[in-house]
Amino acid sequence: MTGHLDNRRAIFRDPDGVDATWVHRDARTGFECASIRARGDGHRLVGHTCAIEDGVSWAVGYVVDVDAQWRTIGAELTETRSGYRTTLSIQTDRAGRWMIDGAPCPELDECIDIDLESSALTNTIFLHRVQPSSADVYDAPASFIRCAPLRPERLDQTYRLTTQNRIGVSYAYTSPAYGTDIELHFDDAGLVLDYPGLAIRHS
Repeated sequence: MTGHLDNRRAIFRDPDGVDATWVHRDARTGFECASIRARGDGHRLVGHTCAIEDGVSWAVGYVVDVDAQWRTIGAELTETRSGYRTTLSIQTDRAGRWMIDGAPCPELDECIDIDLESSALTNTIFLHRVQPSSADVYDAPASFIRCAPLRPERLDQTYRLTTQNRIGVSYAYTSPAYGTDIELHFDDAGLVLDYPGLAIRHS
């Protein structure tokens, strides 16, 4: 069953003005710092992750813009790896068409959210856009930006609200392509507290 969009009972507070950090572990060893600020009628997410993974060190900086409904507008990514610096520029429209460095990327068509492999922050985009208020399963195909090197692909994933209390919420999260079936824990601003196998909140 796929959940409907229902913003009448929002469960996340507005994260404007939030700063957060994560320790990346298990899949990689690293550290991420990020912030969310209001920008126009939407929000801007800015962050940076430095890590070593499979013996390769890399750093990814990102700026992601979303509109008032938390739909992705665009992103600018910069990666430094093995002495080289690469960039990726992303734009999307309300029809769900994606442009990567100015060229159409039809494999991402109809995706609404962006999800960065290098970040523990970007899950919050889907959560604020949909504000799940039941135990329904929410399909959330995303434009997934892999790192080392930067490259886009479509990622089919689902979220199901499992628990909610005064501290935060938890979701059962699945991504069949990667065999992922875990429970994610978020605070009341929709920011990851514990992402098993990837990161844990530091501050």
